Formats: sequence, structure tokens, C-alpha cells
Amino acid sequence: MTDAELPGDDRLDHLELVPLPGSERPERAGFRAHGALDPDAPVSATLVLRRRAELPESALAHPLTRDELAEQYGAAPADVSLVTETLGALGVTIEEADAGRRTVRVSGPARVLARIFGTDLARSAPESATATAEDAPYRQRSGSLSLPRALDGVVTAVLGLDDRPQARAQFRVARPAAVSVSYTPPELGRVYAFPDGTDGTGQTIAIVELGGGYEQADLDTYFAGLGLATPSVTAVGVDGGSNAPGADPNGADGEVLLDIEVAGALAPGAALVVYFAPNTDAGFLDAVTTAAHAEPTPAAISISWGQAEDQWTAQARTALDQALRDAAALGATTTVAAGDDGSGDRVGDGRAHVDFPASSPHALACGGTRLEANGTTGAVSSETVWNNGPGGGATGGGVSAVFALPAWQDGVGVPTAPTAAGGRGVPDVAAVADPQTGYRVRVDGTDTVIGGTSAVAPLWAALVARLVQSTGRPLGLAQPALYDAIRAGQVADGFRDITSGSNGAFAASAGWDACTGLGVPDGTTLLRAHATHRPPLRT
Repeated sequence: MTDAELPGDDRLDHLELVPLPGSERPERAGFRAHGALDPDAPVSATLVLRRRAELPESALAHPLTRDELAEQYGAAPADVSLVTETLGALGVTIEEADAGRRTVRVSGPARVLARIFGTDLARSAPESATATAEDAPYRQRSGSLSLPRALDGVVTAVLGLDDRPQARAQFRVARPAAVSVSYTPPELGRVYAFPDGTDGTGQTIAIVELGGGYEQADLDTYFAGLGLATPSVTAVGVDGGSNAPGADPNGADGEVLLDIEVAGALAPGAALVVYFAPNTDAGFLDAVTTAAHAEPTPAAISISWGQAEDQWTAQARTALDQALRDAAALGATTTVAAGDDGSGDRVGDGRAHVDFPASSPHALACGGTRLEANGTTGAVSSETVWNNGPGGGATGGGVSAVFALPAWQDGVGVPTAPTAAGGRGVPDVAAVADPQTGYRVRVDGTDTVIGGTSAVAPLWAALVARLVQSTGRPLGLAQPALYDAIRAGQVADGFRDITSGSNGAFAASAGWDACTGLGVPDGTTLLRAHATHRPPLRT
């Protein structure tokens, strides 16, 4: 009897496995396993498949259609068939297969998926009795994964077997006594000279959320208070996620409402689509790929969630970076919060770290400032690097340990990389993030002030939507045009340089720096620059 003729469980017993590179996952500090899962407990996972051909950086200069991306750089139909048929024969349910996104979503009993991917699954819980809501029990795996030999080289990542929280929201609610000044988003539009005659009409802004939700009544009240019509906001569930407001202004709802209200008030003519997914590596990836491949392609994708680079498996980092590259190839600009914990990024080892996915070279990484300005006139008294000291929050920024220096950052003064593999400097751009000079928003029926680089990502997404509206051309990977071959110490066209302050290991300086990147926007000047910029022809 051949393996193909064996019953399902017997096939599992005879399965030959090979290692899956980059899948190593350590146990989470402060947590311990509490026994194996019920063998029949339902488990879902997302598999990422190889490209049929490598997507070159030169292809990002001119947007591809979804069909072109799928046909040239998606998964080969033969690979999709091989994966679905191989796993189906082993007792796995195929929930969805998408060659363009290069993903296959599967589910099955814990014992089946654990055997197929060569791991053990257990329930993990915090060791401390004082654990917070962020420390809920989760499904754990540790060590490396394996694949059936037939899928070796075809499947490049298996995500979601371990469903620990993969990212944290990069926002901070201000203590009322600490607020020195605060701004509505339209006031910040004046401070940053968002171009007149634009409001994002005809554009879509996608917003990725890994928890929380919003109430329509909050949006209606907030925008009415600004004298604006409530923008179009649509919730889309991914991998079982949904718009689930929890009536906690200090929880994930704060992130969701901050993102919607900032983007909606600064680009009130744009359609906002909010993608809710579980806070896992699979959920994060699936939310981004769903948003990027939507119809119509969004002008911008706003992401205010992340975690230090080394808190991700290599396979998950690579898969999400490739998803962001696909988004850029389709014409979408992905704006990502650079982190709220300074140059250490909450790792606690005394060394500098950067946040991912902000550190992806296919993300527009958004750092933060402290702003003293007149919201009515837009006149700026002072703008410096956001850093409120230990425990008070500071902008993320630094040098990637895993992503190489991109060509468009060559010569701008990025410090030496911490590893031979790294070199990409973070952030690219900035805007106000200090909660002491933060954003006036409404969350769960409460008017409050929130800061964090979480707010900078939707602000830049709104600016991107207005630039695209005016020029009729998507920005896609915006950095080549934004950096525009500047050298160290030079100020890029369309930016106001921030030269005072530090985020811990790095200090602001003339030109690009690892605190505020190129600086904060002068949107009107950026529009003129983007209107005249012509990307090189694709080769």
C-alpha cells in the first residue's frame, strides 16, 4: 500500500518532514505552558507560498494591476494545487486559497496540524498573578516548524499556530494634568500645510486594527463637533476579527478611534475601510494582504501596531515585508508607526532596537515630535523630538538589524547597522506624537487627548490620499521621491527639519536622523514636488 492509499491518520504516522527555515520561536518570557491542547481543539493557520518570480524593486516605480501582480509575481497555480491537495489528503480543511496573495488558509484538529508541521501545541499562561489584560493565555508553540517533504521550498511560512499577541498599539492616552496644549486634526492640517483644494475625495484609506472597535455614535458626535460630515467608514472582518468596541477608552478602542478620527478629519472626502483581525502573526499578515488586494486599491494603508524586530520569527517578518512590497507594487503607500518606547523599543537589554513593520523598507516609517503651535493660524513656536523620559514615552527610531540599507537612504547619514545584515534607517518622516501636545479625539463616549506614533501613521495616510487626489497618481513606495537623492545634512524638499532632542541612543540633527527621519511635512510643498516628480521607467 502506497502512502496515498493509507487512511488519514496512518498517513500522518508515515509523514516525512523537513525543516522550515526561519520558523524558530522561543517561549515568551514570563509565560509557561500548562499542558497540551485538546487533540481535537480547532486550530487555524495561514501558509505563505513562494513567488513564481521575484518581484524586483524596479517594478515598484509604476503600479501593477492585481491581475498583473498575480500572473507575474503571485503563487503558481501548480503550487497552490500541490499545497491544497497535499494538505487535504492529510485531513486538513482548506478554508481559502489565493494565488495573488500567495496565501492558503487552513484549519483542522490540533493533533493533525501539530503532526503535519512538526510541533507541539500547548496552552500558555502568565506566571505572574498580577498579569494585565494584555497577558491573556494563548496557544503556544516553541522551537522550529517542519513541512511535509512534498511542500519543501513551496511553503515559505506557516503562521498562526502560535496565537500569542504579535503587536501592540503605539498610542498613549495623556494624563489631563500633563497636557500643555492639544490639537484637533484640522488644526494640525494647518500646522503641516496640508494642500488647499484637497480632501481625499475619490481615494480609499485602509486602516489595519488588531483589536478593539468603534461605535458609529462616537464618530457622528466627533465629526459634528469639528463641523464635518461623518466620513464613510466600513468595517471588514479578517480571520474571524470584527468591529468589537469594548467600552474602554484606554484599551484598543482608543487606537481604533484615534486612527479613524485623525484620518477622517484630515481626509474627510476619502472612504475609510477598517480591517479588523486577530492580534497574531497570521492575523496581521492577512489584514495587510486583504487591504492591499482590495478593490479599489487604497491610496494608503495605515498601521499603528508593531513590536521590536527580534520579537518576530524570521518567516513572519519576511512574509509581512513581502506583503508590504506587494502593496507598493499595486500603488498603495503603507504608513507605519515607528514605536513609542524610544530607541530601546521596550526590549530591556540596554541596546537599540527598531519596531517592525516600521523597519520594513516597504513601509513609510512614522516618528514623533513634541509640538508647540497655534492651531488657529498654524504658526509653530517649537517642534522637537518627542521624549518624555523613562516611562513617559519617546519616538522610536534607529537602524534595522535585519533589513539592508535601501538605495534611497544611501548617503543620508544612517548610522552603522547593528548587524551585517541590517542598515535600513527608521523613521522616514514624522509629526506630533507627544500626548502632552496631543490629538483631541473621542473614544467610547469620552473626549480625551491621545498621542503616540499611532497618530502619525493615519495623519500621513491622510496626506498621501490628498496628494494622490490632486495629482491623479499613486505614490506607492513613496521614499524614492521623498528622499530625492539628498545627502547627509540636507533637508528634503517638502519637509521642515527637526534638529533638537533625542530618543535615547540617537539625537536629532540637520537632515535625516534616527528620531524624526526627514522631518515633518509641509504638505503644500510636497504636493508641488510630487506633481513634478516622474519616477524612472520600469526596467
